[in-house]
This record gives sequence, structure tokens and C-alpha cells, in this order.
Amino acid sequence: MDLTIHNTFLPHDDPDASLAFYRDTLGFEVRNDVGQGTMRWITVGPKGQPGTSIVLHPPAVDPGITEDERRTISEMMAKGTYGIIVLATKDLDSAFERLQTGDAEVVQEPTDQPYGIRDCAFRDPAGNMVRINEIR
Repeated sequence: MDLTIHNTFLPHDDPDASLAFYRDTLGFEVRNDVGQGTMRWITVGPKGQPGTSIVLHPPAVDPGITEDERRTISEMMAKGTYGIIVLATKDLDSAFERLQTGDAEVVQEPTDQPYGIRDCAFRDPAGNMVRINEIR
């Protein structure tokens, strides 16, 4: 079996703030932007990697989700415990510096972890945890 990761989904509660973060701060290209107002699905991805994308989507719009579940999702997003993505770079310090100039909410500065990786962490405008591992 030959599988690749094509899309992953992260919720947003402010499509314009999320778009600015992923496009302007992280430098991802915008591949699609459909819908209107807060009901927008925005596809972004790293330049030169057309087969890998992140879809930023309005949370809890599935008709099968109950009001209690919608409330729980909103609460988890507010705490930053709902969505997570791990990115990787060869130059973690430069990436971290760029994120700081973009006013990203820093959760963890670049750190050598006891389990063998060096990484940092921050939150996107919707509260999603974004970790960046250093490729060694």
C-alpha cells in the first residue's frame, strides 16, 4: 500500500485571521477559499508540496453534531485543546524568530526534548496547537 497524507483539517473561528496566520506568518500558499463570512473552507499548504494541504474549516457544522457537542468543541478551541498539527523545518530558530515577529502566541520556545527532538510550540488564531520539530 502506498499512502500519503493529502489533507488535514483544523477548525477556525475567524477565517480572515487564520488565513493571515497561515499565509502571511507561516508562508503557506492559498489553494482554495470557498464559502463566505465565517462559513469558509480555506485550503493552504507549503509551497512546492502540492500534495499536502491543511483545510481550515468552520467547526461543528456537521448536521449530526448536537448543541452540547458544539458547545464542547467551542470550549476546547478556547482552551487550545481541540486541534493540533506538527510541522517540521531544518532551521527551527529562524522559524521561531519569524513566528515571534508575526505575533503568534508562543507556548514553548525552542527546546531540546528528553525524547530526542528539538521543537517549539505556539497557537494559531483559533487556539489550535502548532508544534514545529527541527529536522536533524
